[in-house]
Amino acid sequence: MSKRKSRGLRPEEEALWQKVIENAKPMHARAAPIEKPKPTPRRTPSTDPVMPMPGLEPFRVGSKTKSAPRHDLAPDLKESLARAPVKMDRKAFQQLKRGKLKPEARLDLHGMTLAQAHPALNRFILGAQAQGKRLVLVITGKGKDRDEGGPIPQKLGVLRHQVPHWLQIPPLSAAVLQVSPAHLRHGGAGAYYVYLRKR
Repeated sequence: MSKRKSRGLRPEEEALWQKVIENAKPMHARAAPIEKPKPTPRRTPSTDPVMPMPGLEPFRVGSKTKSAPRHDLAPDLKESLARAPVKMDRKAFQQLKRGKLKPEARLDLHGMTLAQAHPALNRFILGAQAQGKRLVLVITGKGKDRDEGGPIPQKLGVLRHQVPHWLQIPPLSAAVLQVSPAHLRHGGAGAYYVYLRKR
């Protein structure tokens, strides 16, 4: 094909183009002009309707609550151990809390993962009970701050929080009589006294 010189349309092409224009319909209808929305009057908190909820007092924006909500549903570790009933002799328990009783054996879980610490704790507790020991010390450490800034916050000291739970479930629950935080001379918040049942 030879290149056409730019001299315009031939008469028959011009007639054809006119017919196309006459029969053509626009693809998109022209949009109507957009009207600006009318501003709604701003409502103040005092005029807002209050929907009563069963069991809840009405709350208005800007007012204070009577009590702050608790977001952490799990009780604090120190609170839950303090609330646990004393199952051992009370006099011995008071001596234990003051650090007067000396542990007969100790297990140090520093540097272990949860997968390593759980079987080690099971072996240690069941072995100590088999040997007739009554008071043992389990050292977990206070834990390092390893929060990586993800969307789910991580508790400080994973082992410190997990060990009391392991001591309260089988197979260890049958061997353990009492769990208490250790006295400062035996490790303080980074260790636990575990008082074992007699075989």
